[in-house]
Order: sequence, then C-alpha cells, then structure tokens
Amino acid sequence: MKILVTGAGGFIGSALCKELSSQGMQVTALLRKWRDLGVGIQVVCGDLADSALVEEALKGIDVVVHLAGRAHQMKEVVSDPLLAFREVNRDLTIALAELSMKAGVKRFVFMSSIGVNGADTTAEPITEMSEANPVRQYAVSKFEAEQALSSLLKGKMEFVIIRPPLVYAANAPGNFKRLLRLVKLGVPLPFGKVAARRSMISLANLVSFIKVAMVHPNAADQLFLVSDGVDVSLPEVLESLALGMQRKLVLVPIPLGFLRFGSILLRKKMLYTQLCGYFLIDSSKAQTLLGWKAPFDVRSELSLAAKEFMIAGESGNVLY
Repeated sequence: MKILVTGAGGFIGSALCKELSSQGMQVTALLRKWRDLGVGIQVVCGDLADSALVEEALKGIDVVVHLAGRAHQMKEVVSDPLLAFREVNRDLTIALAELSMKAGVKRFVFMSSIGVNGADTTAEPITEMSEANPVRQYAVSKFEAEQALSSLLKGKMEFVIIRPPLVYAANAPGNFKRLLRLVKLGVPLPFGKVAARRSMISLANLVSFIKVAMVHPNAADQLFLVSDGVDVSLPEVLESLALGMQRKLVLVPIPLGFLRFGSILLRKKMLYTQLCGYFLIDSSKAQTLLGWKAPFDVRSELSLAAKEFMIAGESGNVLY
C-alpha cells in the first residue's frame, strides 16, 4: 500500500510515517522543510499550494492522510486571522481532496479537531452525534473543511474524519509541553482542587487509530471522536508526569474560584478552561464499528512521555 502523509514534519506526522514504514508500507512524506524521517520514507519538500508538486506526489497513492494545517501562531500577527486559517485548513484541504480524486486515491483521511465540538463540556461526554460548536477560529476552519469534504467526496472517494482531543507525547506542543515544564521545575502547583476530568489521546494511540481508519471498510465516509478511553483529571495527569520524571509533586488545594479569577486578570481564561474544565469524549463508536480500542494505558503513556521528555531535554529530539 502506498500512503501520502501531509504535515509529515509535525510530531504526529513523523511518528505516523515511521510506524507505517516499519510495517512495510510505501510512505511519501510531504513537508515544507527538509527533514530526514528515516530509511524507506520518500520525502517531498514543498507547499500544498503548489498543485504541480502535489499532483506528482499523488501518483500511485492509495491513501492520503492529511495532517497538515495552520495551527495557532502565537507570535504571528495577521490582519484577518480567520481568513488565514481558512486559506490553509479549509481551502488547501479542498484542493488536495480534488487532486486526490483526480489521481485515483481510494481513501482520504482528514485530521480535524475536537475543538469543532467546543471548548468544554458538561460531565456528560460528547459523541459523533453531538452538535458542532466551534468557538475558536482554528476550529471554525476545520469544521468548514469537514463540511466541504463531506459534500465534495460523498459517493466519489472514501473519506474519514478524525476529531482528536489533546494529543500528548514527550515532544507535544502547546499546553502539554507547559505541563511537562511545570512538573520538571518541581515547584508547588495550585491545582489540588481540580476535579473535572478530560479526555486525551496519546500519540501512540492516535497513530494506532489512524492505521485502522486508513484501511477498515466500515470507516469509509465516517466521523470519529477518539481518545485513550479513560478520562483523567489534571491532578492525575500531573501525578503520572511526576512519576515518569521521578519528581516530587506538591499540589496546593487552591479554590477554583481563585484560579478562575486569576485567569481572567491574566487574560488566560481559555487556558483555565482547557486545564480545569470538563471535556469528555465517548469514543465507543470506534470500538463498535471498527473494533478499535486504545492499545496503550493512559497513565503508562503519560509517565512514558515525561520520562522521554527528561531524556530528550528541551531539544525535543525524541526518537520513536
């Protein structure tokens, strides 16, 4: 089987490429800047907007796994952020899907975001049937891409849409990297009273699901919400990270009202929501329809991520 992976330079893409290659699949990795992904992986450097380059890369491809996208650019200032997200996450996705159909690709796997369902939930988990509620501009662009793909590809080329929650590993960006750094510091943390549980998914578990979504007959034209299958609170996450780092963890029981007020003063209300609020996913559809269940335990995966983070240091050069 011949696979094209876009966004192959990212921490999900590089791990996926190496796993697929190790199983004997012919992998073409499309990324913007050169990076050696290992023996047996064909690397194509260029931009998704270069249709001639993409057409050439798609020749003979059976499955496209589209991971590339514009994420939150903290230091970049653009006049219209939503337009910038749409141009990459929606418009280039549509263009890639059209070229894939033209090339005779059998299945198109699109990595969306759980942000399409909102920023938080109640104590009741969301499912694939839950109403979309994209709050952030990034999520809006991903949802619009989902809708466009469903309309464009239905009955013409198989597609699979995946909405993962926070994906964690030793070299994960964003909030998980911040948590790793906090635990490494060994300072008291004010999260002792945070009880809300959240769904997450380890990089290894996500790669496992992508492999199934690429080939399973029942995955065709379906949307999936996937997670580790066991939800954890922030203190439980921190305890597992501390165990992996062999660090002492001190959690101070600060009332949530104070944390919320502090987040408002510091203009970090969204960060408070992401760390201290509920976000629960029911991923039973993947098990019922595809027979997939996360193969790796959440606590073991968290500890492993912390251990590898300590070994790699701030360079983030983690070997998978």
